[in-house]
Amino acid sequence: MQLEIRPDPAEVGRARKWARSRLAGSGIEDDESLAETLILLVSELVTNAVVHTGCPAVLRLSLPSGAAESATVRLEVADRSDRAPVPRCVDGEQTGGRGLALVDGLADRWGWSPEGAGKRIWCELDRCAQSREAAAACGGGASAYEGLAFEAV
Repeated sequence: MQLEIRPDPAEVGRARKWARSRLAGSGIEDDESLAETLILLVSELVTNAVVHTGCPAVLRLSLPSGAAESATVRLEVADRSDRAPVPRCVDGEQTGGRGLALVDGLADRWGWSPEGAGKRIWCELDRCAQSREAAAACGGGASAYEGLAFEAV
């Protein structure tokens, strides 16, 4: 399933609402930590696409069908900018510039690849029967990029 995103900051809220509406049929409850994390990741990746590219984008979600205790959720944002995400350090006083560092800390896996004239940034979350704190066996863990911030430019 996918949603077309216009290069407008109001699209971030629309993307969150759209993603929440897709969770119900997948067996992921609104109050489940996976849902909360997924909505935050949608916010971060769509914000990056809207703010840093100025181009339309496409948000894609791949959700498990049914209430599987162990499944992978994949989120992708494809945009028409060929500019790669570039790591940058931010001052503790700055209010922005931490989006992809947050994605790195929350997602089990993430990355990006060129796609046509643009790029695709993706992340995956593993749904485990255990709590997120005990999810280290599912790939969760400390970020290797702690203290860095990334900007999709």
